[in-house]
Amino acid sequence: MAKKASRHGRTLIVFLLAVLAMYGGLALNNDWTPKLGLDLQGGTRITLEASTETGEAITPEKLEEAAAIIDSRVNAYGVAESEISTQGERNIIIEIPGPSQKSIVDSVRQTAQLRFRLVAGQPAPGEAAPSQEPTPSDDASSSPGESGSPEATPGDQDGDQGGDQGGAEPSESATPAGRAVSEGLVRADETPAGEDAPATGQPEDGPAQPEQQAGQGGQPVAVPTDESSVEEMLAWARNPDQASLRRFQRFVCGEDDVRDVPSKPIVACDEDGNKYLLSPAIIEGTQLADAGFGIPQNDVQYVVNLDFNGEATDTFAEVTRAIVGTNEMFAIVLDGEVLSAPVVTSPITDGNAQISGNFTASSAESLANSLKYGALPLQFELLDITDEGPQLAADQLDAGIWAGIVGLALVVVYSMVYYRGLGIVVVGSLAAAAAILYAAILFLSQTAGFTLTLPGIAGLIVGVGITADSFIVLFERIRDEMRDGKSIRVAIETGWDRAKMTCVIADAVGLLAAVVLFIFAIGVVKGFAFALGITTVIDLVVFFFFTKPLVSWLAQFRFFSSGHKLSGLSAEQAGIDRIGATPSPAGGIAR
Repeated sequence: MAKKASRHGRTLIVFLLAVLAMYGGLALNNDWTPKLGLDLQGGTRITLEASTETGEAITPEKLEEAAAIIDSRVNAYGVAESEISTQGERNIIIEIPGPSQKSIVDSVRQTAQLRFRLVAGQPAPGEAAPSQEPTPSDDASSSPGESGSPEATPGDQDGDQGGDQGGAEPSESATPAGRAVSEGLVRADETPAGEDAPATGQPEDGPAQPEQQAGQGGQPVAVPTDESSVEEMLAWARNPDQASLRRFQRFVCGEDDVRDVPSKPIVACDEDGNKYLLSPAIIEGTQLADAGFGIPQNDVQYVVNLDFNGEATDTFAEVTRAIVGTNEMFAIVLDGEVLSAPVVTSPITDGNAQISGNFTASSAESLANSLKYGALPLQFELLDITDEGPQLAADQLDAGIWAGIVGLALVVVYSMVYYRGLGIVVVGSLAAAAAILYAAILFLSQTAGFTLTLPGIAGLIVGVGITADSFIVLFERIRDEMRDGKSIRVAIETGWDRAKMTCVIADAVGLLAAVVLFIFAIGVVKGFAFALGITTVIDLVVFFFFTKPLVSWLAQFRFFSSGHKLSGLSAEQAGIDRIGATPSPAGGIAR
């Protein structure tokens, strides 16, 4: 028995050293305050309104889908306890605890419609195509519609009178072949004011049909769609039709607003005001298998890494093989803005690409999360951003803390009155569980972004009740063994063997409930489930490595082993005449 008592003592020492080591690790960060949710410390509330400018129907299903995607994006930064909900028929409310984080706000607002397009034509970056004044010999030898003519052909002029009145200069009516539109960032292709053509990227000029427009070389060029082959896309990109070129020349970055229609050529601009004429989409963001961010080896700038699925991998490989070494470019367009338009130096056949730029860690993470969790089914306008103060939250936090203190005090008082000396085990176990729980919350706050909310505090308080249940099961099982005539030390060991499985099963059921609730719940309910799950796991750890060893260690002292009336293990409390007495048969003793 001395060896067993010594073993139990060593277990207690190792347990306490492990707890101290946890706090030693936390001391390195010197941060002893957990992150608090919006309901406890205030934060940012964002109101988004679904836009009707695209003409898409705003349905409850699309609104719920958008809310779910935003929830995934925001909480991808950690267990942030952000709450996303729909309001009315058009609004989504996002509540983000803590100081305003611009990267998260940007991620929330971003539609994340990612598309890869070929860069068409070849004008100088951000400038209209330079004018070429015809010489007499050119004038004599060139016929209408040939590429050598700097002016629009008579047919073009007739068909474009309404458009030219919108402000296009005659000197801008043609684009020389063999040059490339530089990288740029756009929204979509819309015809400038004064033109009658639709803003969808469709050719609007002259008598030519939509499918066949005169290209730079004067030959009919098929205007491609997103269903066109790569060869057809490349043919148009190398020899774009005159209508698209005129639209490019008239487009003014920052003034003309356009829609990013995937099936049509568009004009787009980058953040520096460089504009591009772009083919229909050759790859959609929905064909991404994954997205991440990081700093490549031997580099200092963050990039966003893209991983395409199988079909997109083949398309990307075909495109990059076709334009490698030609100085032709493809553009990466996000929500109608060109993020970059790189030249291909070698074929990309593994389906992996990178978006580079002036990214910080937060902006790269924001873009990667937006792309990873999918595009929003609707476009949204920012309706309102407000900062929620912590005044009311502080009162709620105080009320929650006092509720926990009162509940804990009642458990301790009851245990000391009913279990007397064994109440020491209850108090010690609750203290150990509280210490581990606080360390776990701090660790998760610093590493995983876990945020404590009122529902989370409720989960912790419920966990106190689960921990108290374990003590009661063990103590009552020990008393049952004493009633069977066993000594206190033997009753503790046999009672433990029978009680531990009961406690494990009960905690497993509680843990399963917490896991299911965490998976299927949304918003702050996840916080309740997460806190309940943590508390349940900690209860098992404390029960096995502190409560049981402590009870066995105390049993070596005469105060407990003799069944003192204040020990909680007296014969009176067990309901027997004396400790170790064999119980009488149910029918009495025959004489």
